[in-house]
Amino acid sequence: MTDRLGQKQTAAMFTLMVLGREVSNQELEEVVGFTLTGTERTGLNKLGYVDSDRTGPKRSFVHELSESGWAWCEQELAAGGPPPQRGQSPLAAALYVILGRLGEYLRREKLRLTDVFAPGEDVAGETTVSGGSLEDRIRIAYRELVKEPRGWVGLVDLRPKLGAPAAEVDAVLKELSRAGTVHLVPEENRKALTAADHQAAIRIGGEDNHLISIEVS
Repeated sequence: MTDRLGQKQTAAMFTLMVLGREVSNQELEEVVGFTLTGTERTGLNKLGYVDSDRTGPKRSFVHELSESGWAWCEQELAAGGPPPQRGQSPLAAALYVILGRLGEYLRREKLRLTDVFAPGEDVAGETTVSGGSLEDRIRIAYRELVKEPRGWVGLVDLRPKLGAPAAEVDAVLKELSRAGTVHLVPEENRKALTAADHQAAIRIGGEDNHLISIEVS
């Protein structure tokens, strides 16, 4: 078993695990109500669990789990209870009961956390696009969702139809964006964004993009 982290560091690690991608301090604040700064951040960086970089015009921090970070999360599932803290919440204890069962299921099914917590994976009730290359599936899914030629579609709606890991989808979208056949932009009304919108966003040039438009091929 790895060394236990503090409760805030543990919460940050699990949040980065669930989002499964690079996450800014601003997004952490919006999603879970705190940021990863100071000794909490530097401690995770020194342990090699989290990679943090400064991006954007304001040079604000963004964070992402490293391979060691994912491994730590997998081991923490079996910890049996949250790290000690004065005035510990019963909710935190209950959470670790759930995490323990999740860990048992993953081991039994020979799955990794990244098989579960990958943005844009197929979810119950969604019809995925099958066959062809991932680029073809992106174009087909876009045509099914768009309401007018070259209209804007939310990545939060597009990703579940692809049935592909977020990293693979991001790589194809970035390549198509560089080629100029796909256009990706942020949602102007940030107050309208949900946690799912943040999770589905793709980061390009230090900016989260939530909407996609595709040129007719």
